[in-house]
Amino acid sequence: MQKTTFVKKETALNNRKWYLIDATDLVLGKLAVSAANLLRGKNKVDFTPNVDCGDYLVIINSDKVALTSDKAEKEIWYTHSGYIGGLKAKSGKEMLAKYSNKLVYDAIKGMLPKNTLSRYIIKKLFVYKDANHQQKAQKPIELKIKN
Repeated sequence: MQKTTFVKKETALNNRKWYLIDATDLVLGKLAVSAANLLRGKNKVDFTPNVDCGDYLVIINSDKVALTSDKAEKEIWYTHSGYIGGLKAKSGKEMLAKYSNKLVYDAIKGMLPKNTLSRYIIKKLFVYKDANHQQKAQKPIELKIKN
């Protein structure tokens, strides 16, 4: 009879890798799903849902990500400061032009489970607007995501 093995926190810390994804012409939703799976560690054989066994992820060129259909014109992203009259609305074009790294970051964060573990998982994500990033010393492995 085979036994089920679970990853311990110490073992998961030693087996982490760094990955790099170029977001040029990738659909935002598909990028977010792939990134969330990498961050959680669902691509690994010894995936354990209650342990942070995922890898680090660097996403570059977030300003070149693609929004499907007419989301750039019609979709609106809202934020609220908590004060009266503090509702801010931004269109898809404005989000891509000014806040593309926040757009990608929030899409990936929305794909993670809503629990305490996701707060630790999201800290392993680094999103940059252009090709320059600060994690070159870690020598990340470049991944290709199918569109």
